[in-house]
Amino acid sequence: MATPRKILITSALPYANGSIHLGHLVEYIQTDIWSRFQKMRGHECYYVCADDAHGTPIMLRARAEGIEPEALIDRVWQEHTEDFAGFAIGFDNYHSTHSEENRVCATTIYERNRDAGHIARRTISQAYDPEAKMFLPDRFIKGTCPKCGAEDQYGDNCEVCGATYSPTELKNPVSAVSGATPIEKDSEHLFFKLGDFEKILKDWHKAGHVQAEVANKLNEWFEAGLNDWDISRDAPYFGFEIPDAEGKYFYVWLDAPIGYMASFRNFCDKTGVDFDAYWNADSTAELYHFIGKDIIYFHALFWPAMLHGAGFRKPSGVYAHGFLTVDGAKMSKSRGTFIKARTYLKHLNPEYLRYYFAAKLSSKVDDLDLNLEDFAARVNADLVGKVVNIASRCAGFIKKRFDGKLNGTLDQPELYNTFTKAGDEIADLYEKREFGRAIREIMALADLANQYIDEKAPWVIAKEEGRDAELHAVCSLGINLFRVLLGYLKPVLPQMAEQAEAFLNVEPMNWHSQAEPLLNHAIDKFKPLMTRVEKDKIAAMIEDSKEDLAAEAKTTAAKPSTDSQLAKDPIAETIEFADFAKVDLRIVRIAKAEHVEGADKLLRLTLDLGGETRNVFAGIKSAYKPEDLEGKLTVMVANLAPRKMKFGVSEGMVLAAGPGGKDLFVLHPDDGAQPGMKVK
Repeated sequence: MATPRKILITSALPYANGSIHLGHLVEYIQTDIWSRFQKMRGHECYYVCADDAHGTPIMLRARAEGIEPEALIDRVWQEHTEDFAGFAIGFDNYHSTHSEENRVCATTIYERNRDAGHIARRTISQAYDPEAKMFLPDRFIKGTCPKCGAEDQYGDNCEVCGATYSPTELKNPVSAVSGATPIEKDSEHLFFKLGDFEKILKDWHKAGHVQAEVANKLNEWFEAGLNDWDISRDAPYFGFEIPDAEGKYFYVWLDAPIGYMASFRNFCDKTGVDFDAYWNADSTAELYHFIGKDIIYFHALFWPAMLHGAGFRKPSGVYAHGFLTVDGAKMSKSRGTFIKARTYLKHLNPEYLRYYFAAKLSSKVDDLDLNLEDFAARVNADLVGKVVNIASRCAGFIKKRFDGKLNGTLDQPELYNTFTKAGDEIADLYEKREFGRAIREIMALADLANQYIDEKAPWVIAKEEGRDAELHAVCSLGINLFRVLLGYLKPVLPQMAEQAEAFLNVEPMNWHSQAEPLLNHAIDKFKPLMTRVEKDKIAAMIEDSKEDLAAEAKTTAAKPSTDSQLAKDPIAETIEFADFAKVDLRIVRIAKAEHVEGADKLLRLTLDLGGETRNVFAGIKSAYKPEDLEGKLTVMVANLAPRKMKFGVSEGMVLAAGPGGKDLFVLHPDDGAQPGMKVK
């Protein structure tokens, strides 16, 4: 057995502003499989992660919900941890970037780089929203990429060509907060001098710490030149204030990767593990980051440079994966293929997805497609038809005819040896993150086991007198082959492996525990370990995802959008007529309109529906004086669920049209309409 290694593994931090969906789970399942494999090999391995809990989107969403950001991130953290647990993601620690550990780590890294001369201060002209009265973060500006001309791109980097740039370089910019055209305003900012680390980064990349495809992309960035990185943001901002810069906050992308350190620090403080042994510059431990290909720039340039500048070790490897498509297309809310983790868990076994992703994952940065028809067919054929089938065809005979005890010898030792010898190659494939190839090798062994059982036909032997010894030997070998297969599949299917361990009456399996067969060993009664994927459950999940979207639309329609995807007001994805028909539009008379104390944009409207009144908050203060609205007609969504806001409960939503500001129109022409009439 090889000398145990010290390994620290992380996944990119999910943003605390939304739910976990299947696209996210590609990464967490990939990382979890690798982590579980390393632990089965006997290594000292830890897998940590955290919620990425800072930034303007969180601040604005909390403001829109009328709650403090801390309440929002606490709620999302609970949701995320429940979803991850549902998919058996085995974090050793799951923390938050809004923590004292992260504040200390971020401050340390900043101050060390500052003292070493890697931080610069200079005044820049920055995008400013004149309506929202705030500087706009990069991701709250959208426009045309200055490099390739792609439209609808964020203010910090282009998702089409991968270029990074300043938000002021963006063409045709639009604010995602108010829809206004940003103006330029001066502000002093702090910059990390990335160019100081060009040689160090090039040497690190050449040493093989990133995938070949990633190295090629990084070479393009080196050729273009490494720009200084703006690491500060102006108030208002939800995050950590920079120690020597009052009113300036660490940019979320500075303290997000530092969250890896902070989560591990939190873990070490609770367990006594030596933090420095993993993070000191001379550390012999291994550090690996699993990320999506869209955040390579931050993890393969800024992050190792910041670590090096602060006297910490650099990662042993940064492993990027591609995006998830469903049925060959981008995940779609209108088609129900934008599937949240908890929606999936309502309908399907999480280990179906773990297996299917494993069967398609490789060490490359390729995109992965979840073909739902293939998903059902592969799980049913491989896990139910091949693996579980081995145990189900043998266990009953062992229990009924041999008092649940396996034979004392193997029927075909050479077949068992074929299975155990394959472990080295399968382990090598897991180590290299070639999960799909590992699964193919395991399924080839499963085919051999089923071929053996088919040839021996224990159900025939059982009917013939005088062949009990043969039956015992055949079924005992079948159970032993099943055990080896489950050992190899345990990183992928931890829950099924745990059930198999209980059935086999064995200690938790490690990578080497199958080397010796179970002989003269008592097993427990076999219970079905996995049922078939039913297509009606997949269909129900898709429909439920559509319903999730409809519910989400109801709860978010009445609040200002914080989704930067809406910056240029593109046409939303299509909906079915049945979805639109659910919206109950009514003519109402504005019985009373008044200012809302402490609100810049809201008016409180008392609406008469004809025998019933509703209290609604509307963001129309910029266009109307309260006295000009009273007695006039408007249209409201009458069946929108009430929503608690900071200033009270809003019991519906008034419809408005226009670009915003003073050009916002809510009044209905008084052409004989009466309060309570339905709009058709």
